[in-house]
Parts: sequence; structure tokens; C-alpha cells
Amino acid sequence: MNKPRNPILVGALLLSALVLTGGLTACQGSSEAPTTEKDASANEDGHGHAEGEGEGEDGAKPADDHAGEAPGAHAEEEAPEGVVQLTADQIKASGVGVIAVGRGGGASTRIAGRVEPSIGARASVAATVTGRVERVLVAPGSQVKANQTLAVVVSGDAATFRAAAVSAGAEAEVARLVYGRDKALVEQGVVARQEMETSRARSIAAEAAAAAARAQAAANGSPDSSGRVSITSPVSGVVGNVQVTPGGVVSAGSVVADVSNPDMNELVFTAPPALASQVAAGMKLEVTAPTGAFQAEVTGVAADIRQQGGTTVIRAKPLTAALPPAGSPISALVVADGDADSLSVPADAVQTVDGNSVVFVETPEGFKATPVMVGRRAGGSVEIVNGLNGTERIVGTNAFLLKAELAKGEAEHGH
Repeated sequence: MNKPRNPILVGALLLSALVLTGGLTACQGSSEAPTTEKDASANEDGHGHAEGEGEGEDGAKPADDHAGEAPGAHAEEEAPEGVVQLTADQIKASGVGVIAVGRGGGASTRIAGRVEPSIGARASVAATVTGRVERVLVAPGSQVKANQTLAVVVSGDAATFRAAAVSAGAEAEVARLVYGRDKALVEQGVVARQEMETSRARSIAAEAAAAAARAQAAANGSPDSSGRVSITSPVSGVVGNVQVTPGGVVSAGSVVADVSNPDMNELVFTAPPALASQVAAGMKLEVTAPTGAFQAEVTGVAADIRQQGGTTVIRAKPLTAALPPAGSPISALVVADGDADSLSVPADAVQTVDGNSVVFVETPEGFKATPVMVGRRAGGSVEIVNGLNGTERIVGTNAFLLKAELAKGEAEHGH
């Protein structure tokens, strides 16, 4: 028979079991918590740094210089110091004009002129005979080549010229045959030599008359047997205007159309008489045109005494740029009585930056503010004593805009 258990002993045993079970559970729930220095090192990151290492005092991580930057991305390269970068559209919109450095440091004179076709590059094609316009083959703006037909005229006079040439040629042929026959008979002793000499003279006269008739027909447009004459252009170029219409009547000498070659245009200036002795062929001019500024070379200078008071006509050709259309107004700066080797720039091209005189020189990186030493001033030009070699292209118009842009960029870098 079992003895009853001691209640006190049973309670002690149950309490011990509960304590052991709770401790075991606590150990299992906290098995991931480090209990030693060795275990604590397990929670360090893969680089061997503990969590929070490198953080500031407030626990925030320091900002990364490349945070938010796409892989491989680089910041936009800044313009070199003293250089202003402008796109082609910005240059056009701002009116910044790039010109070559001028030559000469003497007194300057501004002269006016126009773009005109050179001698031999234009023609006023006129009708050679009086007649009726049968066809017009061109219109204003048409491109034509030399000897291309512009219009066809039917003329009774032209038919007469053609008939006379044909008749004179036939008479010359008959006279030549008579002379050949008499020459053969003289060798046989049948005809006197005097008759042969007479037939020879008649043959020469008939041939001369035939040549004159052919020349007259050619001068009147070489008409065909029906009297049709082709009015042709003597030069290649562009038709300026047409002054005849089909069915109309044109008189001999009346202009049918104007033709000019735009590739052979030149610059023609009217200058004061004093410049006739100061300007010579080969001198360089800085020309301002509606299309921009460019350099030109003087090809000829002549005094025009037909004008009241006298004038000087200066002709020039561009060195690089293409000319605007014929009739465009232009102007040029002539520097006389100066050293041909000295350099000059427009007064507006020289700007003051940080107390120094500079000009903005065109470079592959942009427009670089280049310090220069200025000399004498003549009209709207300034002599450059030092700082340029003469081969540069500089900003000659609205240079103050680049100065303002340069100052703006320096102000932004100052913050």
C-alpha cells in the first residue's frame, strides 16, 4: 500500500520543473543574442566593421559625394578659366560677330559701296533684228549656260540676211570654178594668161563678198532659212529679268533679258578723292555686309573725274566669305598712312576685365579672354601693340555680352 506523498515535497518538485522549463525556453529565444565578445563580432558587417561605425555623433552617416549619381556618370565639364562657351544658336541670337584681326594702325576711313557683278560676269542680251517673238524659253531666276537660247524671234530682215549669205556663197563658188577652168586652159595654151588673171580676181572678190554676207548673217543671230533667230546668252549665270513676251514685237537693239554670274560678284566702293593715292591693290579691307563681317583684298583703284568734285572707285574681292546678292549695301574700313604690319581691332572688341584690356579670341573651347596691350586709336579702331599675332579670329561685335557672361560665371564660382 502506497504511502501518501508529502504535499510540500510535491510542490517543491513542481516549482523546480517550471523554473527549468522557463529557463530553457529563455535560452532558446535568445540564442541569437551574442553573449561573448566572440559572438558580438558576428554582428559586424561583411567588411569587418561593427554597426554604426563611421556614423556621426548624431548617428547619421556622412553624405557620399557621389550619392544619387548613376554608375559611370560624371559631372559636366566646366569651361576653362577665362573662357566663355556659346552654342551656334546662342551666337546667332546674341548678334556676336566674329572677325579677323585687321592690319594697319594709321588713320581710318569708313567707305560705302555695293555688291556688283564684275566686268564680264553680266550681260544685257539684246535682239539683233526686228521681229516677232515666237518663244521665250527662260524666266527670272533661271540658271543658264553660255550660248543657251533665251528666246526665238522670227524676222523678215533675218531671212534676207540668210538669203544674201547663201547667194554670195554660190557666186563665190562659180567664180572659183571659172578661175580653175581658165588656169587649166592657160596651161594648155588655149586661153590667154590675161583672162586667167581676170577670172582669178573675180573669184577673190566673190569670196570676199560671200564672207561678208556670212558675217552679217552671223551678227544677226545666224538665222535659218525661215528667218528664225535664236537669242542666246553670252555668259553663264542667272537670268535677272525678261523684257519680252511671246507674240510681242521686239526691235533690233532692245534688251531681251539680263544675265549675271553670282560667282563673279565683286565689291565696289565710292571713296573720297584723297584715298586714290593712299589705297593700292593688295591692301586688306575689313568689310561689313548684311551677312556679317569678312576681309577683302583691293584689286583696283581709279579716280573717277566724271563725278562732280571727283571720287575714287575701289574694287575688291572677298578672301574667304561668300558675297551677298548683287545690289546689297556694304561698308569697309580703310586704314591709311599707317604701318602695314601693325594690328588693329574694332574699338568695341576691346573690353576691360579685372582692370586689364582683353579681346575675346575664338578657340576650340570657346571664346577666351586674351589680355592685350592697346596703342593708338583711329576712328573706330584700336591698335594692338602686344597680345595677338594677327592670325586670330576675335569677337568684334557685342563683345560686352561675353564680358558680362564671364563675370556671371566668376560670380557663380565665388559661392
